Amino acid sequence: MNDKLVKLNRPDAGVDLDLPLLEGSEGPDVFDISRLYRDSGMFTFDPGFLSTASCRSAITYIDGDQGVLRYRGYPIEQLAEYSDFLEVAYLLLYGELPTTQEYQEFSHIILHHTMLNQGLLRFFEGFNYDAHPMAMMVGMAGSLSAFYHDSLDINDPDHREICAHRMIAKMPTIAAATYKHNIGEPIIYPRNDLSYCANFLHMMFATPCEEYKVTPLAERALNLLFILHADHEQNASTSTVRLAGSSGANPFACVAAGIASLWGPAHGGANEAVIAMLDEIGSVRNIEKYVAKAKDKDDPFRLMGFGHRVYKNYDPRAKIIRSVCHEILNTQVNDNPLFELAMRLEEIALQDEYFVERQLYPNVDFYSGIIYRALGIPTTMFTVMFAIARTTGWVSHWMEMIGDPAHRIGRPRQLYVGHGKRDYPPRAQR
Repeated sequence: MNDKLVKLNRPDAGVDLDLPLLEGSEGPDVFDISRLYRDSGMFTFDPGFLSTASCRSAITYIDGDQGVLRYRGYPIEQLAEYSDFLEVAYLLLYGELPTTQEYQEFSHIILHHTMLNQGLLRFFEGFNYDAHPMAMMVGMAGSLSAFYHDSLDINDPDHREICAHRMIAKMPTIAAATYKHNIGEPIIYPRNDLSYCANFLHMMFATPCEEYKVTPLAERALNLLFILHADHEQNASTSTVRLAGSSGANPFACVAAGIASLWGPAHGGANEAVIAMLDEIGSVRNIEKYVAKAKDKDDPFRLMGFGHRVYKNYDPRAKIIRSVCHEILNTQVNDNPLFELAMRLEEIALQDEYFVERQLYPNVDFYSGIIYRALGIPTTMFTVMFAIARTTGWVSHWMEMIGDPAHRIGRPRQLYVGHGKRDYPPRAQR
């Protein structure tokens, strides 16, 4: 906090306040209204909290107008080019890039804690065979606290760290197991000799019948997508994790709450919506008709995966993943018309004056959905893939919040618009 003050003067309401002005290291300044109600008897009204800074955080910085995304100060472009997912996970958790020894120790911990308790694995038997993978993810993540309750003291820094490691390590195992349950195949156990991303692909697609080889391109693409999705500031699911954690709930319960929030189609379902849109368009021959529908303001059809709520310029993550997407599609042996359709849509969006003027460029969800489909990952698993990567961001924000001695339980207020006081009428008089 600095010594700048902004005056709030409402003579009609008897309000004359000086609001402190807070400055971050980057981004907009904020008014400190934490004492507003106490001093004025008034709240602010901000549906969706779109103009409210809900916390202090040193993890992720976004400038939507300039297309900037940084983790702990490092541009996402540099991390995508030089780093890998576990190094990024370390960075988000601890604030600095690891030394060689720190990286080796951290990787060893994560890669050697991927196993699930056998009792927890039997939980899958209670889910219907066609249960949505995200439904299973919510239940399984919350259930971890029933098996790993030896380190749930959130006031103990060592316990917080252990919980964070367990969540990052075990989430891919849970995710792959949900897929195997859906298709009726045996759950494949993790392998300590594989990388984080290769291990997940192995658990997804291997069977006891034959050896499965993870292709380097698939591993690289997944590693890149996990880096790009690892964190994204105070989005709906991260804010949910923080709000749940502010009550003192254990971290497994908090992450389960985050998964539930991510499940909403307005948040984590965007890349799934891209595939549904491509399926609806069906063929390159229909593109002209659907582009016209997208331009028609009276038509409800919208092109999914174009533009972004935060990035008013080009989504920096889309620039990074685009080349890998093209590389994967160029190696596809089949001639899936969906991929040809997607590339034609991309070409139009990058050249058509209507889309360029409105900055409706392809975003990361456009490319990630296509990549997941090309890798053989079913649409119902797309949001699960998001959850695996975002778990690192969730636990980083949870640790940051719990470690802050000034944190308080979240308690938003409201603008009440219901009835005033009414007297209870006897039932016969209603």
